[in-house]
Amino acid sequence: RGCIGSLQAHQPLWRDVMDNARAAAFEDPRFPPLGASELADSRISLSVLGPAETLEPANRDALKRQLRPGTHGLTISVGGKRATFLPSVWQQLPDADTFIDQLKAKAGLPQDFPDERMTCQRYTVEYLTEGQPG
Repeated sequence: RGCIGSLQAHQPLWRDVMDNARAAAFEDPRFPPLGASELADSRISLSVLGPAETLEPANRDALKRQLRPGTHGLTISVGGKRATFLPSVWQQLPDADTFIDQLKAKAGLPQDFPDERMTCQRYTVEYLTEGQPG
């Protein structure tokens, strides 16, 4: 039920998976820790991010043209603020404007913050779920 991860590789993948699986189960501040009685019914889903590609949005329309809904995840950052949405978030937010606005809110930016002042990176993801082939 938790969702915690790393945007950049900083240790071997197996170690990152182990550390983030534990953190997602027990340390995600948005959810109560996983209880022992829930463990048998739990599944682990991994989202392995591909290389990030820096985008140069001149405006909102230019940013939207560089994104493929359902395929690209997006990370935005300004100063010390940063947020990302995986490609799977497009299922809940299929409209590109809403996707970008909600990502800005997640980063703590106002919706009217100029898109061209953000550092934007897109990426793809390989999804792996426990018990299913990759």
